[in-house]
Amino acid sequence: MELAEAAARAEELARTPGNEQELATLRGQWDDEIESSARNADYRVRGQAYRAIAQFRFRQKLELLRRGLEDESAGARGSALIALTTLSAEHPGDVNKYRPLLNELAARDPNAAVRRLAMLCLRNGPADRGTIQLLEGISQDDETDREVREAARAVAALLLKKSRAK
Repeated sequence: MELAEAAARAEELARTPGNEQELATLRGQWDDEIESSARNADYRVRGQAYRAIAQFRFRQKLELLRRGLEDESAGARGSALIALTTLSAEHPGDVNKYRPLLNELAARDPNAAVRRLAMLCLRNGPADRGTIQLLEGISQDDETDREVREAARAVAALLLKKSRAK
């Protein structure tokens, strides 16, 4: 079985209640493979490893995602962001662990898709005044890509709404 197949199986198990033990067993079997894949020279293999972390719901590998957020490849950074977004949906506090890096990616990453993915990840976290101000600034910058501005506007509005609901 390849990592992609094992990750798909893990995703299936994670979505079905009552499979925690089988999922834990699968994690144990693929732990080393995920670690080595995240260090592979090929960005596609690294990207698959970062996606697998989310599919396995492998919360013990959150620090490995930091490596992905700082990866030289936009594809690998995007995969790590998708994984963090998936994991932070159930654990919003995860966003706080990476907030400075997520803010940096949202504001300055050279890849527009990575910037939008960072913003989507930020929406899962608690409302943060600094993040809202950053996103509002991006949304008003005429030199920024239109889709990035729209994503920033939408996420800023959602976070502002969250902050007012407290």
